[in-house]
Amino acid sequence: MTSSDAPAAGERPLLLYDGTCGFCAGGVRFVREHERVRRTLRFARLEGPIGRELMRRRPELASVDSMIWYVRGDDGKPELVLVKSAAALEIARYLGGVWAVLGALGRAVPRVVGDAVYDFVARHRHRIAGRAVCVIPAAEHRSRFVDLDG
Repeated sequence: MTSSDAPAAGERPLLLYDGTCGFCAGGVRFVREHERVRRTLRFARLEGPIGRELMRRRPELASVDSMIWYVRGDDGKPELVLVKSAAALEIARYLGGVWAVLGALGRAVPRVVGDAVYDFVARHRHRIAGRAVCVIPAAEHRSRFVDLDG
């Protein structure tokens, strides 16, 4: 895959994150450290070539200040784009175990409430963990970061 291409049909889910945010970098690290069996999730920066291409194709995402869980549709299935609390809950489901249980409980919370909590944390994330933290994955994870060279 070239760095300017969106994920091809049938590929694994992609988590887009703010590459200038220390809190977001910590979230990516948390996901990598808490994955159980599956290690299929890939990562890309919102401000990188793949993130920019997704924003170009889906202009409604341009104002989203959130992680984005993205799966390109295939076999007649539409693409899946989740933001804010829906993305966080999908990450929990992906992680499995106790995280999936917590995510299932979180789905009982009205979306407007979950998104309000997400927005509060998102507004303060740079103060919580700082800016300009580079995600530098270990060699065994490097192939999952699809835009490191972009």
